[in-house]
Amino acid sequence: MRRLKLYISADIEGVSGVVHSEHTARNGKEHDRARMYMTQEINACINGALEVGVTEIVVNDSHGTMRNILLEQLHPRAELISGSPKKFAMVEGLNETFDVVIFIGYHTRMGTNGILNHTFHGKAIQTIKINGVDYGEFGLNAALAGYHGVPLVMVSGCDLLSKEATELIPTIHTATVKKTINRTTAQNLSLDRSHEIIKSETIKGIKNKDNIKPFNFKGSLEVEVSFLHSGLADMAEILPIVKRKDTTSVTFTTENILDAYRYIRSIIMMVSSGT
Repeated sequence: MRRLKLYISADIEGVSGVVHSEHTARNGKEHDRARMYMTQEINACINGALEVGVTEIVVNDSHGTMRNILLEQLHPRAELISGSPKKFAMVEGLNETFDVVIFIGYHTRMGTNGILNHTFHGKAIQTIKINGVDYGEFGLNAALAGYHGVPLVMVSGCDLLSKEATELIPTIHTATVKKTINRTTAQNLSLDRSHEIIKSETIKGIKNKDNIKPFNFKGSLEVEVSFLHSGLADMAEILPIVKRKDTTSVTFTTENILDAYRYIRSIIMMVSSGT
Protein backbone atom coordinates (compact mmCIF):
# COMPACT_ATOMS: atom_id res chain seq x y z
CA MET A 1 0.00 0.00 0.00
CA ARG A 2 1.36 3.42 -0.98
CA ARG A 3 2.28 5.70 1.88
CA LEU A 4 0.14 8.83 2.13
CA LYS A 5 1.39 11.48 4.53
CA LEU A 6 -0.73 14.30 5.98
CA TYR A 7 0.38 17.48 7.76
CA ILE A 8 -2.16 19.35 9.91
CA SER A 9 -1.57 22.89 11.19
CA ALA A 10 -4.12 23.63 13.93
CA ASP A 11 -5.08 27.06 15.24
CA ILE A 12 -7.94 27.78 17.66
CA GLU A 13 -9.76 30.99 16.66
CA GLY A 14 -11.57 29.25 13.79
CA VAL A 15 -12.89 26.39 15.92
CA SER A 16 -16.66 26.20 16.44
CA GLY A 17 -17.65 27.75 19.78
CA VAL A 18 -14.50 29.89 20.05
CA VAL A 19 -15.41 33.59 19.93
CA HIS A 20 -13.53 35.45 22.70
CA SER A 21 -10.13 35.90 24.33
CA GLU A 22 -11.44 33.87 27.27
CA HIS A 23 -11.30 30.94 24.85
CA THR A 24 -7.94 31.77 23.27
CA ALA A 25 -5.77 33.23 26.05
CA ARG A 26 -3.67 30.89 28.16
CA ASN A 27 -5.28 32.19 31.36
CA GLY A 28 -8.76 32.53 29.87
CA LYS A 29 -11.66 31.14 31.87
CA GLU A 30 -12.86 29.09 28.89
CA HIS A 31 -9.44 28.12 27.50
CA ASP A 32 -9.49 24.50 28.60
CA ARG A 33 -12.92 24.04 27.03
CA ALA A 34 -11.66 25.58 23.79
CA ARG A 35 -8.63 23.27 23.82
CA MET A 36 -11.03 20.34 23.98
CA TYR A 37 -13.05 21.72 21.04
CA MET A 38 -9.81 22.22 19.10
CA THR A 39 -8.60 18.67 19.74
CA GLN A 40 -11.95 17.21 18.73
CA GLU A 41 -11.97 19.08 15.40
CA ILE A 42 -8.47 17.78 14.67
CA ASN A 43 -9.65 14.25 15.42
CA ALA A 44 -12.57 14.69 13.01
CA CYS A 45 -10.07 15.62 10.30
CA ILE A 46 -7.90 12.63 11.16
CA ASN A 47 -10.87 10.25 11.02
CA GLY A 48 -11.65 11.46 7.52
CA ALA A 49 -8.03 11.18 6.43
CA LEU A 50 -7.75 7.60 7.64
CA GLU A 51 -10.85 6.63 5.67
CA VAL A 52 -9.15 7.63 2.42
CA GLY A 53 -5.88 5.85 3.02
CA VAL A 54 -3.66 8.29 4.88
CA THR A 55 -0.95 6.31 6.66
CA GLU A 56 1.07 9.00 8.48
CA ILE A 57 -0.23 12.09 10.27
CA VAL A 58 1.72 14.93 11.89
CA VAL A 59 -0.20 17.62 13.78
CA ASN A 60 1.44 20.96 14.60
CA ASP A 61 -0.05 22.95 17.49
CA SER A 62 -0.09 26.43 15.97
CA HIS A 63 -1.82 28.68 18.50
CA GLY A 64 -0.21 31.04 21.03
CA THR A 65 2.15 29.09 23.27
CA MET A 66 1.64 26.13 20.93
CA ARG A 67 0.80 23.95 23.93
CA ASN A 68 -2.95 23.70 23.51
CA ILE A 69 -3.85 20.34 21.98
CA LEU A 70 -4.81 17.71 24.55
CA LEU A 71 -2.46 14.83 23.84
CA GLU A 72 -4.49 12.39 25.92
CA GLN A 73 -7.49 13.09 23.67
CA LEU A 74 -5.64 13.29 20.34
CA HIS A 75 -6.21 10.43 17.90
CA PRO A 76 -3.60 7.72 18.57
CA ARG A 77 -2.56 7.55 14.90
CA ALA A 78 -1.25 11.13 14.99
CA GLU A 79 2.09 12.53 16.13
CA LEU A 80 2.10 15.99 17.74
CA ILE A 81 4.54 18.89 17.43
CA SER A 82 4.05 21.18 20.42
CA GLY A 83 5.91 23.97 22.22
CA SER A 84 7.70 27.12 21.12
CA PRO A 85 9.70 28.84 19.78
CA LYS A 86 9.68 27.11 16.42
CA LYS A 87 11.70 28.28 13.45
CA PHE A 88 8.66 27.94 11.19
CA ALA A 89 5.99 28.47 13.84
CA MET A 90 2.60 27.39 12.47
CA VAL A 91 4.18 25.19 9.78
CA GLU A 92 7.08 23.73 11.76
CA GLY A 93 8.07 20.32 10.44
CA LEU A 94 6.36 20.74 7.08
CA ASN A 95 8.52 19.62 4.16
CA GLU A 96 8.42 17.96 0.76
CA THR A 97 7.87 14.46 2.23
CA PHE A 98 4.19 15.25 2.86
CA ASP A 99 1.50 14.56 0.28
CA VAL A 100 -1.21 16.89 1.56
CA VAL A 101 -1.68 19.75 4.03
CA ILE A 102 -4.81 20.73 5.98
CA PHE A 103 -5.37 23.77 8.21
CA ILE A 104 -7.83 23.42 11.10
CA GLY A 105 -9.31 26.30 13.13
CA TYR A 106 -7.88 29.14 11.02
CA HIS A 107 -9.08 32.77 11.02
CA THR A 108 -9.09 35.84 8.76
CA ARG A 109 -6.26 38.34 8.53
CA MET A 110 -5.97 41.54 10.56
CA GLY A 111 -8.06 44.44 9.31
CA THR A 112 -10.77 42.30 7.74
CA ASN A 113 -13.98 40.99 9.23
CA GLY A 114 -14.06 37.49 10.66
CA ILE A 115 -14.01 36.00 14.13
CA LEU A 116 -10.98 37.11 16.18
CA ASN A 117 -9.19 38.35 13.05
CA HIS A 118 -5.48 39.11 13.41
CA THR A 119 -2.17 38.33 11.75
CA PHE A 120 0.28 36.49 14.03
CA HIS A 121 0.25 39.14 16.79
CA GLY A 122 -2.95 41.11 17.24
CA LYS A 123 -1.35 43.71 19.51
CA ALA A 124 1.49 44.49 17.11
CA ILE A 125 0.82 43.72 13.44
CA GLN A 126 -1.47 45.76 11.20
CA THR A 127 -0.58 44.21 7.84
CA ILE A 128 2.01 41.98 6.21
CA LYS A 129 2.32 42.59 2.48
CA ILE A 130 4.37 40.63 -0.03
CA ASN A 131 4.91 42.33 -3.37
CA GLY A 132 2.14 44.76 -2.45
CA VAL A 133 -0.51 42.18 -1.51
CA ASP A 134 -1.81 41.82 2.04
CA TYR A 135 -1.60 38.25 3.43
CA GLY A 136 -2.75 36.79 6.71
CA GLU A 137 -1.72 33.61 8.46
CA PHE A 138 -3.61 31.49 5.96
CA GLY A 139 -1.81 32.97 2.96
CA LEU A 140 1.67 33.02 4.47
CA ASN A 141 1.41 29.45 5.75
CA ALA A 142 -0.11 28.29 2.46
CA ALA A 143 2.94 29.74 0.69
CA LEU A 144 5.25 27.65 2.88
CA ALA A 145 3.35 24.52 1.85
CA GLY A 146 3.57 25.65 -1.76
CA TYR A 147 7.31 26.20 -1.50
CA HIS A 148 7.63 22.50 -0.65
CA GLY A 149 5.28 21.58 -3.49
CA VAL A 150 2.58 20.21 -1.18
CA PRO A 151 -1.08 21.02 -1.95
CA LEU A 152 -3.17 22.63 0.77
CA VAL A 153 -6.41 20.73 0.24
CA MET A 154 -8.73 21.86 3.06
CA VAL A 155 -9.16 24.56 5.69
CA SER A 156 -11.74 24.94 8.46
CA GLY A 157 -12.90 28.14 10.13
CA CYS A 158 -15.59 30.82 9.85
CA ASP A 159 -17.46 31.71 6.67
CA LEU A 160 -15.21 34.71 5.96
CA LEU A 161 -12.05 32.62 6.34
CA SER A 162 -13.50 30.23 3.77
CA LYS A 163 -13.91 33.20 1.42
CA GLU A 164 -10.35 34.42 2.06
CA ALA A 165 -9.00 30.92 1.38
CA THR A 166 -10.86 30.36 -1.88
CA GLU A 167 -9.78 33.76 -3.20
CA LEU A 168 -6.19 32.55 -2.89
CA ILE A 169 -6.68 28.87 -3.77
CA PRO A 170 -9.91 28.58 -5.79
CA THR A 171 -10.07 24.77 -5.73
CA ILE A 172 -9.43 24.34 -1.99
CA HIS A 173 -12.10 22.59 0.08
CA THR A 174 -13.46 24.52 3.06
CA ALA A 175 -15.27 23.45 6.22
CA THR A 176 -17.32 26.39 7.51
CA VAL A 177 -18.11 25.70 11.17
CA LYS A 178 -19.49 29.13 12.13
CA LYS A 179 -20.83 32.34 10.61
CA THR A 180 -19.36 35.69 11.61
CA ILE A 181 -21.71 38.22 13.19
CA ASN A 182 -18.91 40.50 14.38
CA ARG A 183 -15.34 40.08 15.61
CA THR A 184 -16.36 38.38 18.87
CA THR A 185 -19.81 37.02 17.98
CA ALA A 186 -20.64 34.04 15.80
CA GLN A 187 -23.42 31.65 14.92
CA ASN A 188 -21.73 28.33 15.72
CA LEU A 189 -22.57 24.88 14.46
CA SER A 190 -22.99 22.14 17.04
CA LEU A 191 -19.88 20.14 17.80
CA ASP A 192 -21.26 17.04 16.10
CA ARG A 193 -22.21 18.94 12.96
CA SER A 194 -18.83 20.69 12.83
CA HIS A 195 -17.07 17.36 13.09
CA GLU A 196 -19.21 15.87 10.31
CA ILE A 197 -18.39 18.74 7.96
CA ILE A 198 -14.66 18.70 8.75
CA LYS A 199 -14.51 14.95 8.18
CA SER A 200 -16.46 15.20 4.93
CA GLU A 201 -14.39 18.06 3.51
CA THR A 202 -11.17 16.32 4.55
CA ILE A 203 -12.19 13.27 2.55
CA LYS A 204 -13.12 15.39 -0.48
CA GLY A 205 -9.95 17.45 -0.27
CA ILE A 206 -7.59 14.49 -0.09
CA LYS A 207 -9.38 12.69 -2.92
CA ASN A 208 -9.08 15.86 -5.02
CA LYS A 209 -5.46 16.65 -4.12
CA ASP A 210 -4.15 16.24 -7.67
CA ASN A 211 -6.47 19.05 -8.84
CA ILE A 212 -5.39 21.56 -6.18
CA LYS A 213 -2.36 23.55 -7.24
CA PRO A 214 0.06 24.55 -4.44
CA PHE A 215 0.21 28.30 -3.82
CA ASN A 216 3.70 29.81 -4.06
CA PHE A 217 5.54 33.02 -4.86
CA LYS A 218 7.89 33.36 -7.81
CA GLY A 219 10.98 35.54 -7.88
CA SER A 220 12.27 37.87 -5.19
CA LEU A 221 9.92 39.08 -2.48
CA GLU A 222 9.45 42.64 -1.25
CA VAL A 223 8.01 42.33 2.26
CA GLU A 224 6.33 45.21 4.09
CA VAL A 225 5.36 44.85 7.76
CA SER A 226 3.12 47.55 9.22
CA PHE A 227 2.60 47.96 12.94
CA LEU A 228 -0.14 49.40 15.14
CA HIS A 229 2.08 52.28 16.29
CA SER A 230 5.45 53.86 15.52
CA GLY A 231 7.22 52.52 18.60
CA LEU A 232 6.97 48.99 17.28
CA ALA A 233 8.46 50.07 13.95
CA ASP A 234 11.29 51.73 15.92
CA MET A 235 12.11 48.37 17.47
CA ALA A 236 11.84 46.43 14.20
CA GLU A 237 14.17 48.91 12.48
CA ILE A 238 17.03 47.63 14.67
CA LEU A 239 17.21 44.46 12.56
CA PRO A 240 19.88 45.16 9.88
CA ILE A 241 17.92 43.67 7.00
CA VAL A 242 14.97 46.07 7.31
CA LYS A 243 14.52 49.62 6.05
CA ARG A 244 12.08 52.13 7.45
CA LYS A 245 9.33 52.91 4.97
CA ASP A 246 7.18 55.31 6.99
CA THR A 247 6.03 56.03 10.53
CA THR A 248 4.62 52.57 11.19
CA SER A 249 6.14 50.34 8.48
CA VAL A 250 9.39 48.58 7.61
CA THR A 251 10.41 46.67 4.48
CA PHE A 252 12.95 44.05 3.48
CA THR A 253 13.70 41.88 0.45
CA THR A 254 14.35 38.13 0.26
CA GLU A 255 14.69 35.54 -2.47
CA ASN A 256 12.19 33.01 -1.09
CA ILE A 257 9.27 32.63 1.33
CA LEU A 258 11.28 30.49 3.77
CA ASP A 259 13.63 33.37 4.54
CA ALA A 260 10.81 35.91 4.48
CA TYR A 261 8.82 33.88 6.98
CA ARG A 262 11.75 33.59 9.37
CA TYR A 263 12.43 37.33 9.21
CA ILE A 264 8.75 38.07 9.83
CA ARG A 265 8.74 35.79 12.86
CA SER A 266 11.99 37.33 14.12
CA ILE A 267 10.56 40.85 13.80
CA ILE A 268 7.44 39.86 15.70
CA MET A 269 9.49 38.34 18.50
CA MET A 270 11.61 41.52 18.65
CA VAL A 271 8.64 43.85 18.99
CA SER A 272 6.58 41.67 21.33
CA SER A 273 8.13 43.32 24.39
CA GLY A 274 6.70 46.62 23.22
CA THR A 275 3.07 45.44 23.20
